[in-house]
Amino acid sequence: MTASTSTQQPRQNGQEQLLTPGEVAALFRVDPKTVTRWATAGRIGSIRTPGGHRRFRESEVRTLLAELTNDIPAS
Repeated sequence: MTASTSTQQPRQNGQEQLLTPGEVAALFRVDPKTVTRWATAGRIGSIRTPGGHRRFRESEVRTLLAELTNDIPAS
C-alpha cells in the first residue's frame, strides 16, 4: 500500500470531500496551474486551508465537469 492520498477517502462527520488542484486537474485533464487560474478568475470555487493551500469541493467540481461534458455538441 502506498502513502499517497486518494480521492476516494470516506467523508468524515458529514463533511464534504475536498480535492487538491492536482486531483481536479486530473479530472479535467489539464495542468494544476490551469485549475489555480480558474479559481483566481472565479470560474470554480475554492477554499484555503490554514496553511494557505487551495482545496476544491468535490461536488462542485463534479457538477462543473458534468456541465462541461454535456455541452459538447454531437457530431
